[in-house]
Amino acid sequence: MKEFKPIKEGKVREIYDNGDSLILVATDRISAFDVILKNKVTKKGTVLTQMSKFWFDYTKDVVNNHMLSVDVKDMPEYFQNENFDGNSMMVKKLEMIPVECIVRGYITGSGWKSYQQDGTVCGIKLPAGLKECDKLPEPIYTPSTKAEIGDHDENIDFEKSIEVLEKSFPGRGEELATKIRDYTIALYKKCADYALTRGIIIADTKFEFGLDENGEVVIGDEMLTPDSSRFWPVEGYEPGHDQPSFDKQFVRNWLKANPDSDYNLPQEVIDKTIDKYKEAYKLLTGKDL
Repeated sequence: MKEFKPIKEGKVREIYDNGDSLILVATDRISAFDVILKNKVTKKGTVLTQMSKFWFDYTKDVVNNHMLSVDVKDMPEYFQNENFDGNSMMVKKLEMIPVECIVRGYITGSGWKSYQQDGTVCGIKLPAGLKECDKLPEPIYTPSTKAEIGDHDENIDFEKSIEVLEKSFPGRGEELATKIRDYTIALYKKCADYALTRGIIIADTKFEFGLDENGEVVIGDEMLTPDSSRFWPVEGYEPGHDQPSFDKQFVRNWLKANPDSDYNLPQEVIDKTIDKYKEAYKLLTGKDL
C-alpha cells in the first residue's frame, strides 16, 4: 500500500497530493488566537467536511466548486480507514487566487470596531446610527490579501484587489476581481437566506476561489463552516451587543477568562464546543451527523 505524507499542513487541515487531485483532511485540531490547542475536538473535522459538502451541493448552480468526492472508497487505500472516513474530501487541483473573499452581512468584530472609530468598514462608508450586530442594508465585500507567514492578512479595497490579481494573472485582473466579488455576494445571499429559514444567521464568512484547468473561476477550500464564518442563532437575536454563536467563540471566551491555561481545555469546554458544531450542522442540513 502506498504511503502518503501531507504536502501542506495548516493549523487544522492537512493536504495530500493524489496525482491529478488533492485530498483535504480536516483534523480534529482546534486553533484559537493563532495557536493550536493541546486538545482534539472529536468529530470536528467531520462536521467541517460534511458541512462544506452540503454547501458545495447547494450552490453549484451559482458557481462550480472543487469537490470530487467525500467517500473514502473513491480515494487510495491509505485513506480507507476510520482516521479519514467522513473528514476527507478529494478535490480538483486549482491555481488559487491570492485574495480572501470576505463578505459581511452584519456589523460585528473588527468591522464594528472600525465603524465606531470613523463610520466605515474597510474604507466603505456605512449609514450612521448602526448598533453592534445590526444587519447591514446590503452585504458588503471586504477582500483581504493572504499575508506572508508572520504578517497579518491585509484588508484591501476592490481597486487594490484588481492590482493584486493583475500581477498574478496579467490581463485578467479586473475580470477576475469582478467575478470573485460578484460570486461572493451571490453565494452569501443565497446561503444566508436559506440559513435564516433553518434558524441560523450567517453574520459573515470568507470564500477562496481558484482557476481550474480551463481558466474558469471555481470555489475551493472549505465553505460556510463554523471555522470560516460567524453563525448566530436566530432565536434571541438582538442587536446592541455580542451574540451567542455556533463557532469557536466559546473556546476563545474560555481562554480569555483563563489566561494561565497553557492552551489546555477542560473536557466540558470540548464537549460544549462539538455540541455547538453538531447543532449547527443539524439545523442547516436537517440531518444528524
